[in-house]
Amino acid sequence: MEALNFTTHLSAAPEEAWDAWTTDSGIRGFLAPDCHIEIRPDGPYEIFFNPDAPPGERGAEGMRVLAVEKPGFLSFTWNAPPSIPTIREQRTWVEVRIAAADTGCRLTLTNGGYGDGEDWAAARAYFLRAWGDIVLPRLEQYLAGRPVAWD
Repeated sequence: MEALNFTTHLSAAPEEAWDAWTTDSGIRGFLAPDCHIEIRPDGPYEIFFNPDAPPGERGAEGMRVLAVEKPGFLSFTWNAPPSIPTIREQRTWVEVRIAAADTGCRLTLTNGGYGDGEDWAAARAYFLRAWGDIVLPRLEQYLAGRPVAWD
């Protein structure tokens, strides 16, 4: 199944976009209310969308950093949401690429590694909306200095 690809222009320096994806304060600023990340190959990249939920239902638990090239490239594993338990233990991959632009930076996010079948199609559809309609707009909001509400 084809990878998801998104490109957005951010009114922030590349280093600011990098920090958003690679620091606890950045993750908590736009992506989720809690996290456990260590930006190094095979470091944890766990994003807790629902930190008070039981283990296994908090979000992207058990995810790992695949590759790091500061300040322009980060890759990590990703899993299906708890609502699709049949493939939740499997992993897709995410690449975040950040490049300087005339004003601010250009960020490209790619999410691939989807299998075939109904559940994979449901996961891909879920992340088409999540990355494009929620995550990247929240990143723009955060980098513009506007707080993100977690409701």
